[in-house]
Amino acid sequence: MRFKCVIGVPEFKIFEYKPKTKKYCLLIPVLNEGEKIKKELLRAKENNVSDLVDIIICDGNSTDNSTNEELLKELEVNTKLIKIGSGKLSAQLRMGFNYALDRGYEGIITIDGNNKDSIEDVYKFVEKLEEGYDFIQGSRFIKEGKAENTPLSRDLAIKLIHAPVISLTAKERFTDTTNGYRGFSRKYLSHKDVQLFRDVFDTYEILAYLSTRASQLGLKTTEVPVTRVYPKGEPTPTHISPIKGNINLFRILLKNLKGDYNPK
Repeated sequence: MRFKCVIGVPEFKIFEYKPKTKKYCLLIPVLNEGEKIKKELLRAKENNVSDLVDIIICDGNSTDNSTNEELLKELEVNTKLIKIGSGKLSAQLRMGFNYALDRGYEGIITIDGNNKDSIEDVYKFVEKLEEGYDFIQGSRFIKEGKAENTPLSRDLAIKLIHAPVISLTAKERFTDTTNGYRGFSRKYLSHKDVQLFRDVFDTYEILAYLSTRASQLGLKTTEVPVTRVYPKGEPTPTHISPIKGNINLFRILLKNLKGDYNPK
């Protein structure tokens, strides 16, 4: 285990279980995901995901023992990062991006750690990275994509508010803009006009920003079909509070539309 402290990145711990073995990596941000992350990693193992990418857990400092080392090693996780500095999801992703770029990966894929997404579709993102795409958005709403049990409020908010605003900002149509299942090229994340490692990205800002900045810069973007399944008859798995959290998301959308997150 070692510590890392870099300007623009929260301080974090590094637990490397294996050396870098792949061209691409899969970042999975988690925070007290319990059985959900275990089930997701088991699906990854059953579908040989680690044959394609190095799996890296980006832990927001969980306290539920869901990311204990014995389990992660058994489920073929390459590395675990634990954020000990301040910040929420955007800070976790800055931590993961910083580590992955420093380690020399040519592309980075992200997926939520709550077992809603089709982790077996990682190969689709790898294929698009190999084809030279810089930003790949997973979408349940395009041909061959699949959505199950999506709460009506979520479905309407994405289709009527979030996706239109992101598409307007990006000047390119995207259909599933709240989906964290994405791929990024090294070229995109290290672009001089992106400047990813800034403390302004704290909660969910980085998701909106990276959805739009690639096409603004003329980089190559696309969507790929994925599946997102919400549990039936159970509370919706999310860390976003229904009122305050959604107001914050809308505020972020508007600030991103105005270009407030672009480097000055």
